Amino acid sequence: MDIRYPVIITPEPEGGFCVQFVDLPEAFTEGETQEEALANAVEVLTLTLEGRLDEGMDIPVASAVEGAHYVAPEVRTQGALLLRAARGDKSLAEQARALNTSWPQIKRMEDPQHWPNLKTLDRAARSVGKRLVLSIE
Repeated sequence: MDIRYPVIITPEPEGGFCVQFVDLPEAFTEGETQEEALANAVEVLTLTLEGRLDEGMDIPVASAVEGAHYVAPEVRTQGALLLRAARGDKSLAEQARALNTSWPQIKRMEDPQHWPNLKTLDRAARSVGKRLVLSIE
């Protein structure tokens, strides 16, 4: 599962660039250059997704938009979203039993403010029939 969201970048008449997220209407930013605007977009995406997680709101699946730029949130937020998606319909208690750990530990793993180690992430992925794959871009 790849957590990248499409953004539309438009030049502003007075200079700079505006970035709008296709799937998250509340998320937008700008920058003097396109590179700065995309860097700001990572921060805005991270904060938006963390806010939705904190509020218990739905996290939309990223759409496929031809010609759009794609932005990924910070790694800690990606980890939380990936673990939540991998758990699927299992309750936190069911996941805790599968990992032989506590319900609060599973909840922390899905909290973007908590940084589980790779061993924990790997165990969590295997417990739901998935495997952990890392990449550096």
